[in-house]
Order: sequence, then C-alpha cells, then structure tokens
Amino acid sequence: MKSTVLNELYPNSMKNKLIVIDKNDNIVGYEEKEKCHDNEGIPHSAFSVFIFNNKGQLLIQQRSKFKRLWPLHWSNSCCSHPRPREELKKAAQRRIAEELGIFCELKYLYKFRYTASYKNIGSENEICAVLIGKSDDGVILNPAEIQDFKWVDIGELRKDVERNPEKYTPWFKMEIKELLSLYTEEIINL
Repeated sequence: MKSTVLNELYPNSMKNKLIVIDKNDNIVGYEEKEKCHDNEGIPHSAFSVFIFNNKGQLLIQQRSKFKRLWPLHWSNSCCSHPRPREELKKAAQRRIAEELGIFCELKYLYKFRYTASYKNIGSENEICAVLIGKSDDGVILNPAEIQDFKWVDIGELRKDVERNPEKYTPWFKMEIKELLSLYTEEIINL
C-alpha cells in the first residue's frame, strides 16, 4: 500500500528530481539530481538535520564511500533534498528514516544559501533549511548512504572541527558554527 501511494505521489520521472530555485527561494522548475550537482551546480532546495539525544550529544554521520561529493567526510545527522511537492519536515523525516532507521519530531531553525565545490567532480549550490530533533532510538544505518556514525559531545566536536576541518563537509562546518552560536537554547529545550 505505501509503495502504491508513494508511486502515485512521485512517479518514477520525479523521484530523482530536485527542486530548482531562484535567488529568492522561489521554485522555478525541477531537474535531475546529478545535473544539479554538475560543474558549479544549479541552485536547488536542500535540508540538514541535527539530531540530539537525551545526553545532549549530537548524532553525526560519515558519508558513504559511494557518495559523489565529499565521500567519507563527517557531516550532520542527515542531509538531503525535498522531492517536488513534498513538505520540508516530512521530507526530512523520510530521509532520517531511510538513512538512520529512526523517527523524531523536528523543529525548523533557519535557511541559508551556500555553494561549495568538491575537487573537479561537482558542486553544491543550495538554499538549505536547518532542522533539529531529539531521539534516543537505536540507529540502523543505510550503507548506501552512510559509512559510519557516532554520538558526540558538542564541545569535543567543536574542537575537532577546528583541528581537522578537512574531515567535515563544508555545509556542516557552516551550520555547526551557526547552530552553536545562535541556537543553544533551542537545543537545550528540545
């Protein structure tokens, strides 16, 4: 039943399409994921999720070695793209279930625009929504998406990002700095 509904909502022709946006975050069309990440990238919608546990630790993931961009780099709990006509929080919950095997309520924090190139392979060019959530569920990682994961103390993570920035994705480094400087109260009150 679920797959039938999913196929009706997202025909095969739309499953790998990303939402292409203008500089004001208005939808201007849809394009294949690979094409959106070629060369300098086509501006598109994305999201990043930060999941904390009851100890205040953050779940971070090491991206799969099969990833085209930033393979084996450490990043936030989950990041991806909403599908056409998919509500942001539902898209994020879908992806954390697919990648991590967990469910949690999410709180929207902010959006930011960034671009980043990975070697001569491709680029990110996104307006990225940042969401946070809380879960103590056991992680069931999807090896096609994630190489490894760990729960980390924020203080230790901050030090490691400063000492070893090359280990982390560019969006994660931007987001964690913003998250820790402006959203401490939201994290504590999850």
